[in-house]
Amino acid sequence: MKYEESFERRLEKKGISRRDFMKYCGILSATMGLSSGFAPKIAQALASPKRPPVVWLAFAECTGCAESALRTTYPWIDELLLDIISMDYHETIMAPSGDAAEKSLHDTITQNQGKFICIVDGSIPTADNGIYGMIRGKSFLDIAKEVCPKALATICIGTCASYGGIPAAAPNPTGAKSVKEAIGIDTLNIPGCPPNPVNLVGTVVNYLLFGKLPDLDDKGRPLFAYGKTIHDLCPRRSHFENGEFVTSFESDEARRGFCLYQMGCKGPETYNNCPTVKFNEGTSWPVQAGHPCIGCSEPGFWDNMSPFYKPL
Repeated sequence: MKYEESFERRLEKKGISRRDFMKYCGILSATMGLSSGFAPKIAQALASPKRPPVVWLAFAECTGCAESALRTTYPWIDELLLDIISMDYHETIMAPSGDAAEKSLHDTITQNQGKFICIVDGSIPTADNGIYGMIRGKSFLDIAKEVCPKALATICIGTCASYGGIPAAAPNPTGAKSVKEAIGIDTLNIPGCPPNPVNLVGTVVNYLLFGKLPDLDDKGRPLFAYGKTIHDLCPRRSHFENGEFVTSFESDEARRGFCLYQMGCKGPETYNNCPTVKFNEGTSWPVQAGHPCIGCSEPGFWDNMSPFYKPL
């Protein structure tokens, strides 16, 4: 009980009322495809003293996915790291460095083998024995082979870790690959460039609530977040009628704008929940801001979806 009260006090210090927090839990419940009755259980899970150990490995990436995750709200990143999960290794935000950092990684994977969650950010260079990505004399490829198979689950955050992303785009001189392709293990993928932090939090909450990871599609993505296309969810979408696209004007947003299909929007072939969860505390998302979707959560999007301003 003391722990839960401490969590609520931390929220209050940030000016977040219990009502606001419960509203967020309701949004998260809807995002996960659960009924509104799960909101109190989600709140309890977020305040639970059960903290799964987490190792975050950063490989060939731009730090955009980490920046996105750092901007999670309700829970804020400090609550996520200190109260909900135990982030035992993350090169960017951890206090130890050098040998002490390596000891943290070694201790976590040896003491919690089969129990820790491994989050991977970035693709893995495989050309020339992986020399294009090194940490302390070890290649990203060797580190992934050492750590990932020992985890309870490996969560790939971002399209680079999930499918290779931009580093794997043609001509791919470093031989960049997804974690699954590089080391041959099954991964849970949360693609996007960057992905919405709500989808990462929802995945963690699913584990805290049900003791298992969420159901996945054939590309390893959580169905609660990637079960429908951008076009299916978009308030500005158009539909085919007599061989032409016709805007449906199903919302005020649609009336203010128009479907961006003719501007090259890749929404009809892109699976993600951007239109419903949005970014920056639900403020906006690319299509709402007037930019067509570029399909960043799909495998090989940089090659397959370009040119980005040409209709499909």
